[in-house]
Amino acid sequence: MNNKKYDKGLVWFRRDLRSDDNAALYHALKACHQVFCVFVFDQAILDALPRADRRVEFIRESLVDLDRQLAELGRHHGVSHAGLIVQHGRAGEVVPALAQKLAAEAVFASHDDEPGSLARDARVGEALAGDGKAFHSFKDHVIFERREVLTLGGTPYSVFTPYKNAWLRKVDDFYLRPYPVQNHGAALATLPADCRTGVPALEDIGFAPTNLAELKISTGSPGGSRLFDDFMARIDQYHATRDFPAVKGPSYLGVHLRFGTVSIRRLAGTALRLQRQGSPGAAVWLSELIWRDFYAQILSNFPHVAERSFKPAYDAIAWEQGPAAEGLFRAWCEGRTGYPLVDAAMAQINQTGYMHNRLRMVTASFLVKDLGLDWRWGERYFAEKLNDFDLSANNGGWQWAASSGCDAQPYFRIFNPTSQSEKFDADGKFIRKYLPQLAGLTGTDLHSPWLAKPVALAAAGVRLGENYPLPVVQHDEARALTLQRYAPVKKTAAE
Repeated sequence: MNNKKYDKGLVWFRRDLRSDDNAALYHALKACHQVFCVFVFDQAILDALPRADRRVEFIRESLVDLDRQLAELGRHHGVSHAGLIVQHGRAGEVVPALAQKLAAEAVFASHDDEPGSLARDARVGEALAGDGKAFHSFKDHVIFERREVLTLGGTPYSVFTPYKNAWLRKVDDFYLRPYPVQNHGAALATLPADCRTGVPALEDIGFAPTNLAELKISTGSPGGSRLFDDFMARIDQYHATRDFPAVKGPSYLGVHLRFGTVSIRRLAGTALRLQRQGSPGAAVWLSELIWRDFYAQILSNFPHVAERSFKPAYDAIAWEQGPAAEGLFRAWCEGRTGYPLVDAAMAQINQTGYMHNRLRMVTASFLVKDLGLDWRWGERYFAEKLNDFDLSANNGGWQWAASSGCDAQPYFRIFNPTSQSEKFDADGKFIRKYLPQLAGLTGTDLHSPWLAKPVALAAAGVRLGENYPLPVVQHDEARALTLQRYAPVKKTAAE
């Protein structure tokens, strides 16, 4: 019995760069006799990026593997020359034009709830509708999205713990079940000859290679699977190791989650199963995955957070401005604050595109509450540098640090960068890796070199103000200024 709705369809890959357990691909294969697949290097996004960008290279390498996956799936079902069409242009124009060229009656994609992406998808949907074509999109990037988890009053959650409890009550096998794409590969279409161009080189889209290979950042679904398998051997200790940047504690799957080279259903399902078996590490890691869902639904239900504070009162804070503030910001960006853990963390993100989660909190707190700078400055810098940049999580993290977000730390909680250093990098292994000029210092001198005795500095070859900076601010003084800066918020809360 033939119950397929469309003759031809087009799957538009975006942040779901895998063939296995892919919602949009599954629904397209089920609904169409022939399915084409496309990825667009979107100039509307690329034009704003530096010409050497690890994320673009990660995507490019992952597309090579996705093309291979689709070709293999097609061959398994007797379809020759299946694969991925890769185009370079403005997605809002390219996708409708390609659908028209291929005579696709519908376009299938996975949800992307970032405000700019929603606007783009609305334009694409309108263009397709004008040609008599349909646009279907599906949840794939999170377990629960939008308004799937609500309070008893029918409103979105803005506090994490009750959201997590509701998430855990709601989740079951239905939400974690993988989409059996492999069973339906016979619907993949043979690509027209002029579409068999493969994946363009970086240079062909105006980009240069980065140090991605040197950093041994694994790409594509195979790379994500290897990282996940490696993490499974360590997950039971995640709760004990995750806060120490010199220890191999995290999963390092952030960039794979960002671009969908791993399935969130596979990850969350595994973590939930291990939590139920009593693994404390899996329970904590599952909480981190739930935080990801939480911030995604915050952005979806409160889109103003992309530009302004979640708590409007915090928009009244007077941040430092002018040349001196801009100089402090450059010192923070370049790892020249004089606080070793902060500077080592900034060296890590600048050199690798990765920053350990504990250090994201430390550096964010330092920017906002030691330097008195607008959290949006730091948010934009991380957006440019992080391999795993995701608007909802990045925004949520920065607003948490600035105390302006939902369920954020209180404004009077201000991380001490020195005590954080002594607690989470006690032996200084992380600092020495990224600040080799301080490698000769030991003990407390490494964490606060400005307090070290001249003889210790000389023996270590450290010349403060020359090969390592003096602190740009004094933490105790900065803390007092921050409490004054947040006074309007305290007054508003008391009224």
